[in-house]
Amino acid sequence: MRKKQGGFTLIELLVAVAVIGIIAAIASPNMLQAIDKSRQNRTMAELRTLGTALEEYNIDQSMYPIVASEAEMGGSAVEIALEPIHIRIVPTVDSWHNPMRYVSDGVVYTAGSLARDGRFGGSLTVDGTGGSTSDFDCDIVFSSGQFMQWPSGTQVD
Repeated sequence: MRKKQGGFTLIELLVAVAVIGIIAAIASPNMLQAIDKSRQNRTMAELRTLGTALEEYNIDQSMYPIVASEAEMGGSAVEIALEPIHIRIVPTVDSWHNPMRYVSDGVVYTAGSLARDGRFGGSLTVDGTGGSTSDFDCDIVFSSGQFMQWPSGTQVD
């Protein structure tokens, strides 16, 4: 007697591929949002670290590094003033690879990220009352030791 060959039929393979495709379609948006959320968390952590270094500088010098108009961190007075004594390396770009920004009159400072959209031409702005936002494109603004605006919770694309 001849044994029946084992294996999958074409219909079984098509059903398996369809199920995998449906699962991938459901999981992709959640994965992309999780990636943006982790980038936002990393940027916020870097801003907190920068804030700590700025507070240490303020304790030593009785003022924050002065940058009269908003500028990128790379090569700025902030980087020169803080490295390597107060912070090993000043974060100059956010997790979306956009330049971090800083402005200070010596009494208060504002640092931040232009976030996911990285739109240039504007400044670090607080929309409305600030606080938690529902858009990864809103600027992340850190001023004098606290976040003034940040994306939080479920984000809307």
